[in-house]
Amino acid sequence: MAMTGGPFPLRRDIGSGALAIVSVAAACIAGQVATTPNIADWYDGLVKPSFNPPNWIFAPVWSALYVLMAIALWRLLRLPPSIARSRAIALFFVQLFLNASWSWLFFAAHSPLLGLVNIVPQWLIIVATVVAFHRLDPPAGWCLVPLATWVAFAAVLNASIFALNG
Repeated sequence: MAMTGGPFPLRRDIGSGALAIVSVAAACIAGQVATTPNIADWYDGLVKPSFNPPNWIFAPVWSALYVLMAIALWRLLRLPPSIARSRAIALFFVQLFLNASWSWLFFAAHSPLLGLVNIVPQWLIIVATVVAFHRLDPPAGWCLVPLATWVAFAAVLNASIFALNG
């Protein structure tokens, strides 16, 4: 009887899961450190477009997106090593870094312009990540589609806030 996933599939699953959770949680925490103290002091004072969601919606949406990102990464980490897998994982970590750094550029630096400079390439990298993940593991790719959709909306929102406050 052949074993899949090598001689230690459970250990590989646990290690992959831990790496996925820790990576995504670190990005989430890094973003929150920059965002939270700047909501009442700065963000609430900005002019926002009519389609700006209420502040309370962001936490549950991002929580769901981070869970889906961790699941997608975990699914890819469990696949056998390959060049395509390595490239897809590299894309994932680039978009994750851009995701966390957006909060520092937009909120901590109080700069919708810097946020916009980040979010456009961030969205492009997310789309590339969706495609790369989907080619290797379609469910992993689908897990990232809500992220691409939300970040596209966030880019429009960011651009609108920049236009209204620039």
